[in-house]
Amino acid sequence: MKLKGSCHCGAVHFSLESSTPYPYQRCYCSICRKTQGGGGYAVNIGGDARTLKATGWDDISIYHAKLKRKGELRTHTSTAQRHFCRRCGSALWLYSPEWPELVHPFASAIDTPLPVPPEHTHLLLAYKAPWVEVKASPKDKQFTQFPQESLHDWHQRLGLLDTD
Repeated sequence: MKLKGSCHCGAVHFSLESSTPYPYQRCYCSICRKTQGGGGYAVNIGGDARTLKATGWDDISIYHAKLKRKGELRTHTSTAQRHFCRRCGSALWLYSPEWPELVHPFASAIDTPLPVPPEHTHLLLAYKAPWVEVKASPKDKQFTQFPQESLHDWHQRLGLLDTD
């Protein structure tokens, strides 16, 4: 499925191909919450990094999150690159060199109508802000950390891979 997205002010537009377009993962970590806002969680979807095309590159900035490992006092810098519009602050996509074939656009930046997922995965609930209420249906799965099931595996299990 071809996905098109943009920032709020219109300075950045992008497109990419995705075989995993269902916005089913709801991440409650502090990084997503603070860089994305909105409901206390952020939703990433998967895309093919080779197909990413963007206009407005001069208005794109990258943020590397600061991470603190359990039991350590010092923070370290994440290798993941969170792309955002430097003009309006809209989060656009995440790219991690650990998975160079993938790019993860934020569903909030996608302008293409996305399919509605039949169930959701709520992850990193151990980092949820106390004010956030988890709205989970009986079919939804909840994890204090990361689930074992990947984006691809979730789409495949439910017969939702877009292979066109």
